[in-house]
Amino acid sequence: MFVKLASESELPAINQAKEFTCGEKTICVASVGGEVSAMNNICLHRGGPIGQGVVEDGKVICPWHGWGWDAKTGEAGPGVKVEVYPVKIEDGNLLIEL
Repeated sequence: MFVKLASESELPAINQAKEFTCGEKTICVASVGGEVSAMNNICLHRGGPIGQGVVEDGKVICPWHGWGWDAKTGEAGPGVKVEVYPVKIEDGNLLIEL
């Protein structure tokens, strides 16, 4: 079931990331090349906030130690992956399925 995460006006600008709270989870929403995606916000390296990072070369870079996360797949390298959540924009809102 999809639930509202944010209004479309709250979404990050192209090639930026932003954090949103949904229940007890914090979600990283990234706009990579204008395509919006959502993934778990906690970096597997040291628990850094991925959504506070920057987008470089199509990846969201964790601000703590520079790990790069693919916003579409959630991968930072072989066998290193955070959960990615389905999203859609409907009626001016970003909806997410957790």
